[in-house]
Amino acid sequence: MAIDLDQISTVAGTSKFFNHNKPGLISIQDKDHGFRDGRPLRAFVEYALAQQNLIAFGARITFVTIPRLLGYAFNPISFYYCYDKQGRLGAVLHQVKNTFGGQVAYLLPVHGEGLIRQSAPKRMYVSPFFDMRGGYRFALTPPGEKLAVSIQYGDATQKRMTATMVLIAQPFTDASILRLLAQMPFAPMKVMMAIHWQALKLYLRGAKFHSVPPINRETIIAGEGK
Repeated sequence: MAIDLDQISTVAGTSKFFNHNKPGLISIQDKDHGFRDGRPLRAFVEYALAQQNLIAFGARITFVTIPRLLGYAFNPISFYYCYDKQGRLGAVLHQVKNTFGGQVAYLLPVHGEGLIRQSAPKRMYVSPFFDMRGGYRFALTPPGEKLAVSIQYGDATQKRMTATMVLIAQPFTDASILRLLAQMPFAPMKVMMAIHWQALKLYLRGAKFHSVPPINRETIIAGEGK
């Protein structure tokens, strides 16, 4: 989903299948994201923006995430696209989660228009089969008719992983919700199952398992934009 944070409750009020902060076929619950204590997601993004003197870009915030499905939620990464009153995109907050309950948010500025290029140091174990060396390079587009994201992980000497995603926009209606659920049933569950299936294959091949240190769930990391 790509949805304006200030419109989530309004959109939920017009849908039979989508809810906000209560159970439903699909839903967004504030406790799954941001501070993860039920506080509004806008408060979390504004807090992050204030840390980097980017609060002007909190006028409109588009949240891109996999919603809860049948009460279950897991997102390896979600995005908050942050705009000022003139509609200029000035920052993207990348909210990264791992399967151990950790979360870190990379607040990265946006300079210019077109393809967004950003970078940030790695500050949380995502896969326990990778150590903490290196960082991330992001290339992404703003949400529109199409949304594309590419994430490269590595360092100056080695590219260790590349992940890509391309999404095509569809109208948010109850009919489209049912159609997408028929095409992609149990999406968040499949993400979690696929992660653990790949982890098992790596373990059986002898990959080294790193212990996972605790992390503050509200950690916000500054990065760079180009």
